[in-house]
Amino acid sequence: MALKPPRLNEIIYNLDFPTATNSLPLLIYFIPMATLTTENGFSHPAESTANPMISLHNIHKSFGSLEVLKGIDLDIFPREVISIVGASGAGKTTLLQIMGTLYKPDQGNICIAGQDIGGLSQSKLAKFRCEHLGFVFQFHQLLPEFSALENILIPGMIAGRKNDEIRKRAMELLDFMGLSGRAEHKPAQLSGGEKQRVAVARALMNNPNVILADEPSGSLDLHNKEELHRLFFQLRDELGQTFVIVTHDETLAQLTDRNIRLVDGRIAEPE
Repeated sequence: MALKPPRLNEIIYNLDFPTATNSLPLLIYFIPMATLTTENGFSHPAESTANPMISLHNIHKSFGSLEVLKGIDLDIFPREVISIVGASGAGKTTLLQIMGTLYKPDQGNICIAGQDIGGLSQSKLAKFRCEHLGFVFQFHQLLPEFSALENILIPGMIAGRKNDEIRKRAMELLDFMGLSGRAEHKPAQLSGGEKQRVAVARALMNNPNVILADEPSGSLDLHNKEELHRLFFQLRDELGQTFVIVTHDETLAQLTDRNIRLVDGRIAEPE
């Protein structure tokens, strides 16, 4: 039986989210989401490739005295799959979190899907985030007491959508992922690759324009890495999302449309 809202609410209000970065994967899905207004209740990726989906101009970010990003200029276009690579400490994850509106830059401008997000209030930023952005992390962050189907339902339920609508959407995503037979399995009953595909389906629940992935295949074996990499390109081709992937995996990086290399907080010139 699918997760019922009272059960979900009980879980939400009893969760304790620390402020550490590793709490962000779960925290994202418990930010209040706004109701979307399209014909089927879900937003749709942009069709036009004329204008950037993400545009960053002169982005700076420091933590205390440590300057992490030093003047990033970058345009990412609809339906692109790009990778962000670089040594540890180069600023990759910080840049991804700024694109995901989880951090605000100290300086510079960022536009996503035509929206300048710099002046948005926290409530409008949360609304924007749930309409346009999906997140996939190295570790799946599935809630262990919920089934695969229930985990995928969560963003739609928090958005206040009708149960039959979001259940149909979640089952379609499970089928797309080749997991329709695993809908009622809990995370402990799934393989590593299956868990990560459920996490990808959860990110797609509200049909965002952009998927932001931080080392999404970092915890997977070679076979499951290859399967996940193929999935990203299949999603781009069939559903139209833009993908921004932080990775240490050079094989994945070379497969992407563009490879953005960060060195000491700056984008390195192509060799």
